[in-house]
Amino acid sequence: MESGDKMKQRVISAVVLIAVTFACVFLSRVSRVLYFAVAGILCAYEYSRGLEKLQIYCAAWVMYVYIVVQAGLALLDAGAVRYIACFTGGIYLALFSGIVHRRVSGNGALYTVAGLAYPGVLFGVMMMISVSDIWLEALVMGAVSTWVCDSFALFGGLRFGKHKVAPNVSPNKSVEGCVCGTLAALAAGFIIWLLPVFPELSLTICLVTAFISSTLGQIGDLAESLIKRMIGIKDFSNLIPGHGGMFDRADSLLFSIPSAYLCLHLFGLGV
Repeated sequence: MESGDKMKQRVISAVVLIAVTFACVFLSRVSRVLYFAVAGILCAYEYSRGLEKLQIYCAAWVMYVYIVVQAGLALLDAGAVRYIACFTGGIYLALFSGIVHRRVSGNGALYTVAGLAYPGVLFGVMMMISVSDIWLEALVMGAVSTWVCDSFALFGGLRFGKHKVAPNVSPNKSVEGCVCGTLAALAAGFIIWLLPVFPELSLTICLVTAFISSTLGQIGDLAESLIKRMIGIKDFSNLIPGHGGMFDRADSLLFSIPSAYLCLHLFGLGV
């Protein structure tokens, strides 16, 4: 396929994904939770299928059940004790699956526990955020900071990149690109402050949140690259033409949106 066709494919896929995301996010709190639950299940599926390349077989159903229960807890506004109980039960099931299923065995059970934590718990946090009082502020600050950072990090790396951040994990990422991305995220935070959308957000809150969420987003991208490097794959799937799998699209946001929420909460917003 020619490069022009690839770019067209990427653009079309991005437009469709953004349209679906916006529709689900703004329709209702139920649609937001279900959107993140479906995304989490897709990521868990891609994670388990990727590990099969290493002859490691997870109990993927444990991760699916965990995410579904987490979605129910989010919609019911359950407290922290129930979230902890859900994760604890997931660990029990993951280890039990290794005992009763020879194919899962010890490695599969341990990697199932890892999958419960990442992406499972992080999607659980995303669902919790999506029904909070500051869901829109957290999603906008986290997502915009990440998208702007990723775009300018790419351009900055191509133009100025000389020093590698983590050559053994992601050889194309450079320190210069990361700096460019972070500066662009700060500019995005400044623009969000200028716009009359979130009057409760001060300039300090916007800049600090943009900085932290964009930085954590870049770490999230590297974290997923670490797993893909371990497995020996470029993308987790071809679910989204031109973009890879759901896990490939969600990696940064799983770090940036929770960190944005935490920043806003520490500044006294939300309950």
